[in-house]
Amino acid sequence: MATTVEIIPLTRLAISLIPVAGLIVVLYLWSLNAVHAAYGVVRMLAQLLLIGYALAFIFETNHASIILAVLIVMVTAASWIAVSNVPDDRFRLFGLALGAIALAGGATLILVTQVVLSLPVWYSPQYVVPLAGMIFATSMNCVSLALERVTAEVKGGACYTSARATALNAALIPTINSLFAVGLVSLPGMMTGQILSGVDPFIAARYQILVMCMLLTTGGFSSVLFLLAARTIIDPGTDQPSK
Repeated sequence: MATTVEIIPLTRLAISLIPVAGLIVVLYLWSLNAVHAAYGVVRMLAQLLLIGYALAFIFETNHASIILAVLIVMVTAASWIAVSNVPDDRFRLFGLALGAIALAGGATLILVTQVVLSLPVWYSPQYVVPLAGMIFATSMNCVSLALERVTAEVKGGACYTSARATALNAALIPTINSLFAVGLVSLPGMMTGQILSGVDPFIAARYQILVMCMLLTTGGFSSVLFLLAARTIIDPGTDQPSK
């Protein structure tokens, strides 16, 4: 198998933006939020270009304090974004999200890097940074879904115990669906990237199994911790059955 990934010239990379522009035009013609979509694309381009330079710097420095700072930025940003759709009590919910994501995500990251992979250096950036990104992003999405659903359920009159169960189920739907789809409908990004770079597919499959278990665990426990802690804010009253 080839051991290098083909470099995509910028001129050919730009071709991938043509259908994106077409979709934005459709959104505009259908009176949808085309500006928001366009802003998302521009922001994506800027962020990925910047992170390319940032990762090059991080990998070259290979210093524990730099990696720790990156992890703190990741978990803080993930927590803030997770509660962005609920403006009421956002700062209080942010603290709860931060604690839930840091605890569940941090524990998962330690388990994966220090026990399963048994990295000789705990802050190896080539492993810690991308794995932390996947962990905290999944925790962010699950907490965000759980928060949105539990809020809607409580406003609809459900008791908090019932609402949090419904919210946890809703939060895990995307991750659990991906367990059924992986290998049949899709080859996930990490596995695809390894295969493209020449890694044996069986080795890539082992890493993907690790990743899928990692994402289910961190997403589930982040949501559980958040839902347990958020009751005093979302439903400060007594836990009475809905009428």
